[in-house]
Amino acid sequence: MKTSVYSGFYKLSVEDRLKEVVEFAGISEEDAKVIADPNALDLDKADHMVENVIGIYSLPMGVAINFLINGKDYVIPMVTEEPSVIAAASNAAKFARENGGIFTSNTGSIMIAQVQVINVADINYARNIVLENKEKIKEMCNAKDPILVQHGGGVEDVEARVIDTLAGKMLIVHLIVNTLDAMGANAVNTMAESIAPYIEQITGGKVFLRILSNLAAKRLVRARVVVKKETLGGEEVVNSIITAYAFAEADPFRAATHNKGIMNGISAAVMATGNDTRAIESGAHAYAAITGRYKPLTVWEKTKDGDLAGSIEIPMAVGLVGGATKIHPTAQVAVKMLGVKTAAELGEVFAALGLMQNLAAVKVLATEGVQRGHMSLHARNVATVAGAKGEVLEKVVKRMIDEKNVRVEYAQELMKEYSK
Repeated sequence: MKTSVYSGFYKLSVEDRLKEVVEFAGISEEDAKVIADPNALDLDKADHMVENVIGIYSLPMGVAINFLINGKDYVIPMVTEEPSVIAAASNAAKFARENGGIFTSNTGSIMIAQVQVINVADINYARNIVLENKEKIKEMCNAKDPILVQHGGGVEDVEARVIDTLAGKMLIVHLIVNTLDAMGANAVNTMAESIAPYIEQITGGKVFLRILSNLAAKRLVRARVVVKKETLGGEEVVNSIITAYAFAEADPFRAATHNKGIMNGISAAVMATGNDTRAIESGAHAYAAITGRYKPLTVWEKTKDGDLAGSIEIPMAVGLVGGATKIHPTAQVAVKMLGVKTAAELGEVFAALGLMQNLAAVKVLATEGVQRGHMSLHARNVATVAGAKGEVLEKVVKRMIDEKNVRVEYAQELMKEYSK
């Protein structure tokens, strides 16, 4: 039976790790070559992705292993420059699978387009007119994307609200759009643009901004997990994790770092699949503050049996069609590697990853402190920068960790010492 559990995966060579992933994911040898090729994205493709291209910037791609989500095994591609992130997520996923893994759900692929209406004299009256013409607005918007409608998507509802601003009262019209397996920015923006003249006609106001909202509050994914207290090291560890969470829940200064840890995993996987990291991050942090106070995106609690229960709810506007996902060769292979069938499933995998990333971080903070777990990889990076290799590298890393002195200059001193 196919499993994402590997013993000693980190000890394998890069080539052997890739072979294991190819076998697990069932991707082709051609796909494997794309992953291993630092020049898979050539200058011609890059020049069609963004403006004023002068070169290509590379980052490492790794995989998070051990993930069991809704009874299905996943190997999750992650692109990041930060050491310990991938290892931490993989380790936490191992904790989770000992009790059945992670379970997820979603609210569908619903995006919101906003149409800003200003200079409306009878603004509450105008709001009612907009809502009375909901079906006409839906019809006009859906005519702009018949393919999306044909596949079951399109505008499902129209909302309108009056807000107070520094520039006076404004009428904000929301188009509630099912974008299916697309992130949907182009589709919803086109609809919002198209409806502007009609909104002006029926309200007597002037339409100003017409654009999607990255606070995708109707496109949520959720993940939950229960980890046995014995797996974590006892009920004292469970209590420590909950105490650390309580700090984040009460204090936005801590919550910001708590949520950054969650996004360490999510952003790395979003990047790997060619999705928009800035959209996901802005939506996540805005949702964390949607109550008016910035709070953690995860919740950690203790079950009646003393085990650790964790959950996350987060907006996830990701897609499988369009954008870099269909241009970047490595992103295309990363999606194949995941084997997801819908954008909603992709979002659920990202939520599960974020939950495990958070578990790993909070557990370390609540027990041994972040530096001890982070130090080994950081020391290895420092020693490598100093030029250490082979046995000398291992000796330099061990010495720096033992002496808690991880600096390039000290690594260079140790290299001279060991070279003698």
